[in-house]
Amino acid sequence: MAKVVIIDSGGANIASLKFALARFGVDADLTTDPALISEADRVILPGVGAAKDAMRRLCDADLVDVIRQLRQPVLGICLGLQLLSEASDEENVECLGVFAGRATKLPGSPQLPVPNMGWCPVQQSGNHPVFEGISDGAHFYFVHSYAVPVSKQTVGAAEHASSFSAVLANDNFVAAQFHPERSSLAGARFLRNFMEWSP
Repeated sequence: MAKVVIIDSGGANIASLKFALARFGVDADLTTDPALISEADRVILPGVGAAKDAMRRLCDADLVDVIRQLRQPVLGICLGLQLLSEASDEENVECLGVFAGRATKLPGSPQLPVPNMGWCPVQQSGNHPVFEGISDGAHFYFVHSYAVPVSKQTVGAAEHASSFSAVLANDNFVAAQFHPERSSLAGARFLRNFMEWSP
């Protein structure tokens, strides 16, 4: 069985993520140990909360260069996607730079409040393997106030007043702004596809 680790970036969604993975036989370890992360077959970087606090936690654990140098499949989730981008406007923090772009505050209105909380359709592009068996326009569950703009690395886009990157991909890195572990059957398939992905 593949060795899967979840990087402990301080998020509160770890239990639901581990439960979602356990549904198809994956027992993932939560860790900040650089050696365990480097040696894992697959790595997941989740996150909930502020980018600056999460980046400080990664820096304190000496994980910034470790993550940037990973060559196995890596999945960022929610804040994890933003941490893998170049920077965040949230407290103006430099991030990991795996993906191009900067996380910016979502525009809002009385009809479209921020944070964006709920189910949004994701429009696919590029036929990335993480979308295998998932219909274009399938709904996923989002909770976020910041987002990375659509770019050449965007393989899935969603909209909240304006379009933003729902899924980014770059070599062995892929990241979802939504929570696959809270996204019913489509989210479960997304996680399974990541586990089977061979970049």
